[in-house]
Amino acid sequence: MSGKSPDVKKFTGYHAAMIIVAFFAVVVGVNMVMARFALSTFGGTVVDNSYVASQKYNKWLEQARDQQAHGWSVSPVVRSGKQALLNVTGANGAALPGATIVAIAEHPVGRTEPFEIRFVEFRPGEYRSTEIVPAGRWKLKLLISQAGKSMRVLQDIE
Repeated sequence: MSGKSPDVKKFTGYHAAMIIVAFFAVVVGVNMVMARFALSTFGGTVVDNSYVASQKYNKWLEQARDQQAHGWSVSPVVRSGKQALLNVTGANGAALPGATIVAIAEHPVGRTEPFEIRFVEFRPGEYRSTEIVPAGRWKLKLLISQAGKSMRVLQDIE
């Protein structure tokens, strides 16, 4: 036997440098992709000032109790063509006629400015939007008023 070993390539400083560069390139690339996803899917803050929101908390609870005392029920908002439909019933389960319903429509991730939608009664207790609701998912902040009583409801429409 000759005693020679097969040709083995040596691990040099160049190889170590390339491994380090590749590692950091992957880390930076993943961070950039994740940052892009984070910025494109989150629309902003839930509340702008948590201290001010905490000061209003008890008032919000009182308003919620008042709304429950009305006994009103609101159906999920659904699409009918380009309009939105909803039903409102009173405490006795009968249709709630003559209510004034206004909604603020907001895109869930804030891609467009909020806009107002008004509803008109087309049958007792059944209300249809007067404005077109654009395609896609929207958060509707509904304000329902009748005979000095009011109710606020947050619903999604897809």
